[in-house]
Amino acid sequence: MTLLHWTINLPAGYRRDDVLAFHGRDTLALSEQITPTTLRKGIVQDGAAVLLDVVFDDTQASCRAEIDGDEAPGMREQLHGALLNILGLRIDPAPFAQLVARDALIAPLLQANPGLRIVQSASPFEALTWAIIGQQINLSFAIALRRTFIEQAGRRHSSGLWCYPEAADVAQLNVEDLTSRKFSRAKADTVLRLAQLVDGGQLSLALPASGEVEAISQALLAVKGIGPWTVNYALLRGYAYADCSLHGDVAIRAALQKLLGEESKPDMARTEQWLRQYRPHRTMLAAHLWASLHISA
Repeated sequence: MTLLHWTINLPAGYRRDDVLAFHGRDTLALSEQITPTTLRKGIVQDGAAVLLDVVFDDTQASCRAEIDGDEAPGMREQLHGALLNILGLRIDPAPFAQLVARDALIAPLLQANPGLRIVQSASPFEALTWAIIGQQINLSFAIALRRTFIEQAGRRHSSGLWCYPEAADVAQLNVEDLTSRKFSRAKADTVLRLAQLVDGGQLSLALPASGEVEAISQALLAVKGIGPWTVNYALLRGYAYADCSLHGDVAIRAALQKLLGEESKPDMARTEQWLRQYRPHRTMLAAHLWASLHISA
């Protein structure tokens, strides 16, 4: 086993409980375990099972990676990035707060949830597969499917915690592995298609050094079964893109209905138009709209 260590300074007003709640949604704790001051998450990185272990105090997160095997080249940087993702430290909420400070509709949402942040998946592949798995079903069923997916494609760390799989692991499955465990045929096909394209090198999930997301967005939209909602959700949870438009999200539309005091949800076209006024900070707007319904999508 190889051990790596980091100490990450936490910003003032850091909302640790939000991070723990997001990663603790699976009450069976298959691949994430939480306590009031700790977070443990299993991932597969460069073919190795890795346990990310985080201990919080008021100002810092003491982080450790336990690698079942040797440290591969570049792994330290990749694991540090995964830690920043799962701790919600990629998107600074301050620019959005400044933008809406005098906004009669949105400023009260910030006052209700000061310091709210976007917590991410450990990797773009995790964010994408979760988006595909969870689309158009209720959260409890989505979490159950995710658990099945991890058990089938992931692997167990020496600590006993299961690790979320990489594309190479998922590409070894067949459709019946998933459909026999309550996946719809469409979800199974899309998850496996994505994994096979990534594993085979036809699709890169790496973000360009410029940070521009247009190329990766178009590449993902070209994958059968992946639509605009999945891409935007993956940009939010996997790439920390600050300007995701979640106009296709039912909860966003429900939050907007509540915010505007209307009798029915606005349609996607109107929601998309309304969200545009908050560019380039629509990701943080989505976080506050979700929070206004007391959910973490």
